Order: sequence, then structure tokens, then C-alpha cells
Amino acid sequence: MESKLDHLFKDKVLGHPAGLFVLFFTEMWERFSYYGMRALLVMFFTASLMDGGWGWPREHAFAIFGTYTSLVYLSTLLGGYMADKVIGFRWAVVVGALLMTLGHASMAIETPFFIYSGLTLLVFGSGFFKPNMTSIISEMYEEKPEKKDGAYTIFYMGVNSGAFLGILLCGYLGEKVGWSWGFGLAGVFMLFGLLQFWFAQNIFGDIGLKPENQIEELEDETEDKGEKLNPFTSFQLVLIAIASVLGLAWVLNDPISKISEGAYNLFDFSFFGLSGSNFVILFALALFILLLVIRIPKYEKVTRDRMLAVVFFAFITIFFWAIFEQAPSSLTIFARDYTERVLEGNSALTFKVVNSLMTVIPLSIITWVLWKLFKRTFSKYALSNILLATSFVIIWIIAIWMLYTEYLKDIAEVPASWFGVLNSLYIIAFAPLFSKWWESKYNPNANMKYAIGMVLLGIGMACVAIGSADIPVGAKTASVSMVWLVLVYFFHTMGELCVSPVALSYVSKLVPGRMIAMMFGIWYLAVAIGMKLAGVFGEASEGIAKTEGLSYFFWLLTAVAVGLGVLSAALYPVIKKLMHGVR
Repeated sequence: MESKLDHLFKDKVLGHPAGLFVLFFTEMWERFSYYGMRALLVMFFTASLMDGGWGWPREHAFAIFGTYTSLVYLSTLLGGYMADKVIGFRWAVVVGALLMTLGHASMAIETPFFIYSGLTLLVFGSGFFKPNMTSIISEMYEEKPEKKDGAYTIFYMGVNSGAFLGILLCGYLGEKVGWSWGFGLAGVFMLFGLLQFWFAQNIFGDIGLKPENQIEELEDETEDKGEKLNPFTSFQLVLIAIASVLGLAWVLNDPISKISEGAYNLFDFSFFGLSGSNFVILFALALFILLLVIRIPKYEKVTRDRMLAVVFFAFITIFFWAIFEQAPSSLTIFARDYTERVLEGNSALTFKVVNSLMTVIPLSIITWVLWKLFKRTFSKYALSNILLATSFVIIWIIAIWMLYTEYLKDIAEVPASWFGVLNSLYIIAFAPLFSKWWESKYNPNANMKYAIGMVLLGIGMACVAIGSADIPVGAKTASVSMVWLVLVYFFHTMGELCVSPVALSYVSKLVPGRMIAMMFGIWYLAVAIGMKLAGVFGEASEGIAKTEGLSYFFWLLTAVAVGLGVLSAALYPVIKKLMHGVR
């Protein structure tokens, strides 16, 4: 008997439904736009007025960058709620893609009004788009769970392909031609992603059209198992509201108060020696911890213990992302101002050849996948395929023009944003090896995965700390070898492969179905805090560099990462007991 989802698997590409590859390319262009813009943001703010930037102090740029990336993750709570309760997954994707297209278009104008409006649109657009693409995949493979891991692997390749091409091409145009060109290119391909999804969406049948409310089913399931529900009381809801409002106000007020030099400051007071800003965020954090202390003991023992394990992993996650996300902030500034990026002679030729291979080979592979999709779906979704093909023609033209332009030069100047592509390149190269590792008998437990990831993160920071050891205290420029940044991104990517892909998997394993949404919310809150903390760390790097030297800052991050890695390994017996058999 044919199920309601069997029709999705009739038109296959590489053994999977053609619809998966519609999502692949939609996500690829979204990640192209997100990472392409992100690679330029801090450099644009800190570039001199003569270079077309705003000439901001680095501290201001790091503050607004931290707030932006933090809000991107917080907005997923709104986008997920709207999709689940009101408009469905597919409309959420369309709304998100449209908002992001408008956001990138706004940023290309480069005036304060349009830059800030663009960032706001991008925040809400990402919130609608990000959580709902994976939800569509989850529904597509609901009746074929054995193929789901392979589907997410393919989808993850689309994510990294988009990030790779976005950083490479938007970064190049932004740095070499003009900031508007980089921001604008991001918007062009977000528009292509939106259009190809819109005109091919019938390929998904009824998936994602209507929100499905499963609360009653989950409550019945809970009662059948004899577990008592733990509804939020009015007092707890008040705590959530106050903590949320204060936290959000702090996130927004932080860059505004700094950029306006105190002219606009919601928290212009002091309390027992604490600045108003510090008092507010600590108070909001205390309220959140109080909420956890009140709620967690009221659950059944197994549920309670597993929630404590999730809270521990969320705590480690905060610092993982706070350090990892130095890549588009302090590490990009390090690449621009402290790294020797001008190559001559054989070194220049070697870089040109390597850069050409790095550009052409992935593009060729993705184009081959496009051709496979084209053959299976053109008769039904011609317009979507034509739009997708047009986007690739434009990409090939830009890529070939970039490579040809650089080949004509006697020297090679590596763009500061170029180092960011190494993360995606390493992921594409090494993700299959890590996948095999996780499936083998040597698969580490959750604590060890986090421990290995944090130690690798620390080793990466140690590399740049060693490389910057000879930079004088307070120096604004230097000429450190590029090798150190290549090593940083290598170790950081290895750490990411240990932590990022498995994180949400453990949340879904450790908590009951009725609590998935709430715990995912807490998880994304942890990631958002980490993103904002990344900006705070970046700001601190400026003051530390002036007094202790830049190397000292990177050694501090090394110590934090390695210390948390050791803590994760040491607490394995405790966390194992709390997880009650989940591995």
C-alpha cells in the first residue's frame, strides 16, 4: 500500500527525492548570502572613510556584530513558533527568504538608515528561514528514517557549499571592488534561492503547508506513560517575561550606547558599584537560573536528570561559539591588519593555482548535481530550473572573472575574508571521516566529543597566540605568516565537527517529545548568548592588546577552551549517570 509520502521518492537524484535538492540549492543560496555579508560586516564598519567604510573603532563593530548574530539565533524562536502555529513551514521559508532579500538590498545602499534596516530585516528573515528548512526535510523522511542521516548529510553539504562560495565571491567583490557590490551580490542570490523554491514548491506535495498542533497528542502520550505534566505557573511566566525583556533590551542597548558614546543608554545608572548595563544582564541571568531551579526539580527523576545534562552541554556550547565566532570578528581583523597577505614570485603563483582549484572543483561538482536535478524535474518545474541555471551561469562568470583578474597581476594579495572559506572547505573534506568515526566502535560518548571539540578549539587559538607572540603591545599592524591562520581554521573546524552536528541530536535524545520545543528554545538561547559573548570577547581584545598584547588575548581564549574541555572529560561519570543510558 502506497503511503502519502511515497510519491516524493518517485523522482530521485543520487538516491534521494528531487525535492531534497530543491531544498539543497535554496539553503545553499541562503548560506551564500548570510556568510557572504557576514564576512564583510566588521571590515566595512572598521574600514577608513577613504576606503569606503565607516571608520568605526573595532570595539563598536564587534559590539554590533555580536548583537546581530545573537538576534539571528533568538529570532528562530519567533520563526519556529509562527511556522508551527500560524503559517506552516513553507510559507515561513518564503517569508524569511523575502525579508533577507530586502535586507541585503538595503545594505547595498550603505547609508546608516539602510544598513540598520537591512540588518533588522536579515535578523527576522533568518528567524523565519533557518529552523523551517530542516523541518521540511524531517517531514519528507518521516516514513523513511533509515535514509534521514544521508539526507541531512547532503543538506549539510549545501550549507557549506553556500558558505564557501559566499565568503569567496562576496568577500572578494566587497574588498576589491566595493562594499556595495559584496552586499548586493548576497542579495541577488538570496533572490534566486527564493524564486527557485517558490516555483518548485509543489514538488513537496502537502508537506509544510499547514501547521500541525501536536500538543494534545503529546499530553495523551505523557498521561499513558504515567508522567505528570509540569505546566508553567503565572509566577514562572512573569519570570520568563521579565528575563526576556531585560535580556533583549541589554542586547540592543549594548551597541547603541557604545556607538552613540552614551547619548542613548537605557541603563545609565549604577547599582552597588556595578554599571547599569552589567547589573541588568546579571539580574536577567539570575532570573533565568531561578526559573530552572524552580522547574527542574518538579519533573520525574529521569527527565530531571537528563535536563540537567542538557543544561551542562548548553553551558559548554555558550563558550564554544563565543570562541569559535572570533572567525568573522577578531580573527578577520587579525587577517586584515596583522597578517602578511601579499605574495610574490612562486608563492603568488602557488596561491593562484590553489585558489583556482578551490573555486573550480567545488563549483563543478555542484553544477553536476544541478544537472542531475535538471534532468529529473525540468518537465514539471521548468521556470524554477531556468532560474537556478541562470544563477549558476552568473556565479561561473563572476568566478572566472575573479580568477582571470588575479592571474593578470604580478603579485597576489589574499583578501582578509578569504581565510573564512577554509572552514567550509575543511568541513566538506573531513565531515565524511567524522561521520565514519561516529558510526564505528570507537564512537566517543557525548562528554568526550565536547572535550575533544573544546581542546581542538583551544589548540587553534594557541596557534594564533604563538603566531602573534612577536607583535608589540599596542601595535596596529604587523606581518604575521598566513600559516598560523590556516592552522587556526583547521583546528577550529575539527572542533566544530565534534560539537556542532551532534549538539541538537543529544537534545532530541535526552528530553521527552512534549518538551522538545522548549529545550530547543533553551539551546538556541545558549547559542545566542555565545554569539553575543563572541562580540564581547572581540571588544575585550582591543583593550587587552593595548596593555598586554594581542597574543595574551588569544592565550586567554586558549585557556578557557582547554579548561572547559578538561572539565567536560572529568565530569563524564556524573553526566553519564544523569543521561540514564542515552549515548
